[in-house]
Amino acid sequence: MKMRVGCWMIVVGMVVGAAGAQTKVMASAQSARTTPGAKVGQGAQPPVSGLMPTAEDLLRGGYGPYRANNDLLFYHLTLRVDPVAKTIEGTNVVRFRMLKEGRKIQLELTPELTLDGITFEGKAVKYEWAAEGSRSFYVELPRELKVGEVAEVTVAYHGQPVTQGRFGCFSFGKDKEGKPWITTACEGEGASVWWPNKDQWKDEPQDGMELDIAVPNGLMDVSNGRFVASKDSGDGYTEWQWRVHYPINNYDVALNIGEYQHWSGVHANKDTGEQTTLDYYALPEDLEKAKTQFAQVPAMLDAYEHYLGEYPFDKDGYKLIEVPYAGMEHQTAVAYGNKFENGYYGHDWTGVGISPKFDFIIIHESGHEWFGNSITAADRSDMWIHEGWTTYLEELYVEYRWGKTDAIKYLNGLQPKIRNRQPIIPERGTNAEPTEDQYFKGALMLNTLRSVIDDDAKWFADVHDFYQHFKYQNIMTEDVVAWWNQRTGMDLTPFFNQYLRHAALPVLELKFDRAKGTVAYRWNAEEAGFAMPIKIGEREHLTLVTPVSNEWKTMPWTADPDTLEVLHDLYYVGEMTVD
Repeated sequence: MKMRVGCWMIVVGMVVGAAGAQTKVMASAQSARTTPGAKVGQGAQPPVSGLMPTAEDLLRGGYGPYRANNDLLFYHLTLRVDPVAKTIEGTNVVRFRMLKEGRKIQLELTPELTLDGITFEGKAVKYEWAAEGSRSFYVELPRELKVGEVAEVTVAYHGQPVTQGRFGCFSFGKDKEGKPWITTACEGEGASVWWPNKDQWKDEPQDGMELDIAVPNGLMDVSNGRFVASKDSGDGYTEWQWRVHYPINNYDVALNIGEYQHWSGVHANKDTGEQTTLDYYALPEDLEKAKTQFAQVPAMLDAYEHYLGEYPFDKDGYKLIEVPYAGMEHQTAVAYGNKFENGYYGHDWTGVGISPKFDFIIIHESGHEWFGNSITAADRSDMWIHEGWTTYLEELYVEYRWGKTDAIKYLNGLQPKIRNRQPIIPERGTNAEPTEDQYFKGALMLNTLRSVIDDDAKWFADVHDFYQHFKYQNIMTEDVVAWWNQRTGMDLTPFFNQYLRHAALPVLELKFDRAKGTVAYRWNAEEAGFAMPIKIGEREHLTLVTPVSNEWKTMPWTADPDTLEVLHDLYYVGEMTVD
């Protein structure tokens, strides 16, 4: 017995087949490389299957009654940042509409900061922490709010943020000249590590938010949304005002504080002429390198707009901002730290000679403007909707620039990064993050779906319309599957379940009968009803077959068994030949 996954093979042992014949097993090679220090490959793994989530995981991951009884409308975050004391002090006004009658709502703030008080209609109100050491607290409103009523609470707080996580969450750093360089990046740890909010993924403030960030004179804050104004406070500080005109993920909210140099441009959509403002920010010593490297942005926008439609945040524009970590997809304020080199920190990301043609961080993190920021998973467990799709967008970018052959080659270079040890989707409502397979296996699953549809014109129309259908929405895997089922007229539920809810790949089993001149085939898959169509045979004379799970079908095959090919560059599957 031999098993093949893509073109990556290693012999891992000998097994005995059902009839007692000794057979050889081949399995996908696993790369020993670790990913460099960017968000893609940050190394964070979800809880090992079978471990019970903590009470805090359930509070943060769940959507309990005091989250579900209200709908976010707007945030107004006002913050003063002191680089010397390394402290912050401010307020967040939380505006919401009641969906059920009630007098209690749930918000979050790390207990490592001090919650100074909460006001409602100008008066102080009570609050209680959900548990000792918890981030969650319940605001006790003085009266019953009616369904549909719009209300606000103002949360005042201060303290010294704790640097934590791979990118620091809230980091008081310094640039090469020793001047303050302060940044935030808190996707994994949650936004409540530095500002009070409804810290979950399902509900975003539908009317956006305002950020008023005061920093010492001589420094600039660059945040999400459209720049409104800067105002000298008269006490050695300047307040930088930003207005976000769209719903925004709480972890996308960002501060970038430093001695930034700013330049700008305009990008016109090739089909509609719609204009997007482009604003770039870099430190003085990196200005010329940044101007050269950031020139890749217009071609990136051309590619993504070609396949998906117009840039989704034109009211706020597009910004690319130098940061001291690899990168993050902060909405309309994309963080960049790839050292002004192509590839990933100068390395060939997929190992096939294509990624050195472009800057991986610009292309990947900007792709999240469409998937992750415009379309957002409603639960952290479904984060593949962000990462699998955005990794696939890398392939589309390569295809737009250099053609399909290079694009498929680039994408299949990801195969050694896949582990296939845990399902991509972990348990919901538990604050569990999927494994890194959500990036690479997720993208190869989508490439496989393209091959199943087997019509590139239809595929590109489907991808475009899928994005347009769900833009500005928070969705789950079930929404994705239902849309593709309806669009294709196929039952793709077993397909998505096999790749997302099971660890192992589907394996195409082949059994040759030379005497009869046939080959038998079937799927070995964990998902009941898995019956993905696949092309097999000689590459120039392929036959479309529809294997099913655990049931042999046959087709004529008189040629040498070694000449029967499974197109592993187009289908991410295992292959097993039974002797």
